[in-house]
Amino acid sequence: MTQPSLSGVIPYIGLNGRAAEASAFWTRAFGATEVARMPAEEPDRLMHLQVEINGGGLMASDMSDPSAPPQSPQGFHLQLVVADADAWWSRALEAGCEVRVPLQTMFWGDRWGMVADPFGLLWAVNEPAKGAA
Repeated sequence: MTQPSLSGVIPYIGLNGRAAEASAFWTRAFGATEVARMPAEEPDRLMHLQVEINGGGLMASDMSDPSAPPQSPQGFHLQLVVADADAWWSRALEAGCEVRVPLQTMFWGDRWGMVADPFGLLWAVNEPAKGAA
């Protein structure tokens, strides 16, 4: 495993018994590389998981109280800024993401679209307009 990036703002996602499954899915859908994994005392649960996607870090764990009902993520999405939105989009859909906003050239000039993964997370694929800083 590579050395995990521990700088900047790193989203930390709480999943209910599905962190290992999420890591495998994110690898297929977004080219994630798992860089850290700490099993929990309970079987089939993770205390900590870190993946790297497109140079950025994302952390997750199985929630500490497995009896608590998971809450749907709301008020945010994960933004993937990429050079080839079509390739990232296709891979995400082939892996099983569902389209929320079709990939298209937006009024601000970027190619942008949004998908949902099986864990309720929203992912935006964003290819900046050519010549944009």
